[in-house]
Amino acid sequence: MTTLSTFGFATASEITFGRGTAFGSIGRIATLSRHALVVTGATPDRAGWLIDGLNSRGIATTVFSVTKEPDVDLIAAGILAADGCDVVTAVGGGAAIDAGKAVAALVPAKGDMMDYLEVVGKGLPLETHPLPFVAIPTTAGTGAEATRNAVINVPSHRRKVSLRDTRMLPRLAIIDPALTDNCPKPITLASGLDAVTQVIEPYICSRANPMTDALCRDAIPRGMKALVRLMEGEDPNARDDLALTSLYGGIALANAGLGVVHGLAGPLGGLSNAAHGAICGALLPHGLTMNETQSGGQTRITEVRQWIAASLNCDSEIAFEKLEQWSKSNGLFGLDALGVSEEDRHQAAQDAATSSSMKANPVELTTAHLAEIMEKAR
Repeated sequence: MTTLSTFGFATASEITFGRGTAFGSIGRIATLSRHALVVTGATPDRAGWLIDGLNSRGIATTVFSVTKEPDVDLIAAGILAADGCDVVTAVGGGAAIDAGKAVAALVPAKGDMMDYLEVVGKGLPLETHPLPFVAIPTTAGTGAEATRNAVINVPSHRRKVSLRDTRMLPRLAIIDPALTDNCPKPITLASGLDAVTQVIEPYICSRANPMTDALCRDAIPRGMKALVRLMEGEDPNARDDLALTSLYGGIALANAGLGVVHGLAGPLGGLSNAAHGAICGALLPHGLTMNETQSGGQTRITEVRQWIAASLNCDSEIAFEKLEQWSKSNGLFGLDALGVSEEDRHQAAQDAATSSSMKANPVELTTAHLAEIMEKAR
């Protein structure tokens, strides 16, 4: 009998999932607050239902709009906007949720923001508990509603790094797939490939555990099939499946780890400002191929091959090549078209060595291996 390795598991304090749960949770959110900072995407009107619902229950609201992936200046502005607020609720894609999560963590913090950032800062733990944080995703991709970190761009270092603390896990995560309905195809593809990557990498990584395995085994085929259906046309059932995949990915990566795709995607995003999900989608087939080659054909990667092949209706031997072709045929760009330069790729191969995501990759990869992955993803 195999002895199980020791592992831990933590996630959002409360999770609700299903169509209609967002509107149905307004009363629950109201019980947490007297004055809420509502963090939105670029179009605050899309969160009007929440703002109106809270106001009708006597809860004051301050709105903070996130128009780009969060950087240190945006987070600093969010902290100022949160003055007097006692809860932070983020409604939007991964950028809005990461921004809200960071603001909730840093409003009570005593030190400078850089003190708490990994890699480019001191990486210190928070001294105090964050404000209560509620996450309501409107895209299916990042899984940020179930993670303990927020990714922040630091332009002065040309790096995207994490602010991380277990206490940053949301007090309440509300996943209502109806909020993702009719999401534009390019965003669905890029964010969906990110979601799929975030259940593949925790499954094949060196820190996988039985609880994350259970989630990933369900989510990898579920997410791939849903993404294929959504590229063919709008499908509410597929939206539900992709939203669940994204949630499972957030839980899995927070409790197991990631790998080379995210190890490279973080530095590349900071260097080029290319969209994170699109970078992950471009890198995924080549990262899988490299890990498989260097590990001598890891059994779990073989399983991933089979799941991808089944969703794309091809032989498993060509599953990764087919995934690349399928992604491009549906509009995904390679690294060159995403604005990633040769200089960016060279620097990312160096920077990935200090990336937290690389620590759980199933096999050690050299800078030459990383450069080859990026060359093939051009």
